[in-house]
Amino acid sequence: MRLFPILTALLVVAGLFMLVFQRDTLDEAAGVTDAAEMTAETEAEAGADAQTGLSVVVLKSIARQIETPIVIRGRTEASRRVELRAETSGQVISDKLAKGTTVAKGDVMCRLDPGTRDASLAEAKARLAEAKARAPEAEARVIEAQARLDEATINLTAAEKLSEGGFASDTRVANARAGVEAARAGVISAQSGAATSDAAIQSASAAVAAAEREIERLEIRAPFAGELETDTADIGTLLQPGADCATLVQYNPVRVVGFVSELLVDQLSTGLTATVRLASGRMLQGTVSFVADTADPVTRTFRVDVEVIPAEGEAPVRAGQTAEIVATGQGTEAHLLPQSALTLNDDGNLGVRVALDGDIAGFMPITVVRDSLKGVWVAGLGDAADVIIIGHHYVTDGSALAITYQETGL
Repeated sequence: MRLFPILTALLVVAGLFMLVFQRDTLDEAAGVTDAAEMTAETEAEAGADAQTGLSVVVLKSIARQIETPIVIRGRTEASRRVELRAETSGQVISDKLAKGTTVAKGDVMCRLDPGTRDASLAEAKARLAEAKARAPEAEARVIEAQARLDEATINLTAAEKLSEGGFASDTRVANARAGVEAARAGVISAQSGAATSDAAIQSASAAVAAAEREIERLEIRAPFAGELETDTADIGTLLQPGADCATLVQYNPVRVVGFVSELLVDQLSTGLTATVRLASGRMLQGTVSFVADTADPVTRTFRVDVEVIPAEGEAPVRAGQTAEIVATGQGTEAHLLPQSALTLNDDGNLGVRVALDGDIAGFMPITVVRDSLKGVWVAGLGDAADVIIIGHHYVTDGSALAITYQETGL
């Protein structure tokens, strides 16, 4: 029974002897030399691979023009809103129109009592007719005065010639000269009378125009088609200049107003298409009609107006509704890359690894424009770039590359 332990002990002693004192013999028997040679060969092959470069997959990316959507929070407003006020005094003699009434351009909102204005207009027209009737008389006086001046001039010439021949006295010549001067004064006086007549005509015409304008002010009309926001002044109401007659608004087209930050305002311009989503979920299409040049001094944001025309038959859009504007910004050049291709350099800058001339690795910083289902759009790579999309985590600047190209398109 003790034979088995003894044999086991002898075998263990023999094994330790061979392991310690006969190691080379055991290595040869086990073929370790061949394994070492194979390891050396593997290391040599790895060295050869290191000399040819690290295997990476590169995407030849070309920049494309993309549209940049900009989301703006805003509200709806009436495109027009005006308070109709009286320009003259008088009692309202027209029936009241209820708020919500749709009116056309030129419809009478309030009509005032004319009072004595018709009589004032008739008087002004009579004065104009009288002034025009006196005009021929004034012109005739000018002609008469001119004729007397011509006659006096002839008499003076004759007197001077007779005086030179000794047939007329100096007194006669002096009288002739006095007659000429008197006739000249008569011409000036007649011309002044004609000018006064013209001025009277102009004054009377102005009085007629003022009286007619005063009568026109008796009717307060709608300057554009729209909807009454308030009731018009009731019949019998005395309106003074500046008093309210009614408030008129126009909701077609609808104006949607929002405010955009100074970082995005340069991407917007008038004429760009925009989609408006109301709080109720209703979708509308419009265009950007205004982009402010000056920022709000408090919020440092810029006002953006979108003009929306509801389709015929659609429900009207009311002012004050919350709206979300999605405006299509101006196009920008960007590259579409898989999100996994993005990495950070030693300084913590976001970018991608690229294959440079000579098949060496480099780093280019990028700016993310926007995400998409197919990848991420980035800017900062120029018109074209060879982007490492597989293996970029294992290379550094200047690393040699063994490049395999992937077809463009994600």
